[in-house]
Amino acid sequence: MARKQRFREEEEAAVDMTPMLDIVFIMLIFFIVTTSFVKEAGIEVNKPKAAQATKQKNANIFIAIRSNGEIWVDKQQIDVERISAKIESLLAEQPTEVVILQADKEAKHGVVVKVMDQIKATGDNLRISIAGDQ
Repeated sequence: MARKQRFREEEEAAVDMTPMLDIVFIMLIFFIVTTSFVKEAGIEVNKPKAAQATKQKNANIFIAIRSNGEIWVDKQQIDVERISAKIESLLAEQPTEVVILQADKEAKHGVVVKVMDQIKATGDNLRISIAGDQ
């Protein structure tokens, strides 16, 4: 009889961890869903200063142009002709309306215009935002 009573006492003293684990997992899901992830073009660009600069929200496509004419999208160097296809694949993953163009202040104007033409060739609903240092 004493053995059964001791077993019942141990059973009653046990702490059920299930509700605490449920709360932890719900909090984890909440933080994952509410966190915004920022993608960068993958390189540092020496951008010119801008007096009227504004921050763009919900932009997840960044294109960087270096002073030597290299074009970087999603941490990959890419040719001008392939920009449109790369943007389409990025839009399929995560739709957006804004493409951020980060051009070095020493970048050639012709390369920047070609990149802008490729962005516009992807879709008329895309807006191009040119990033500058604030």
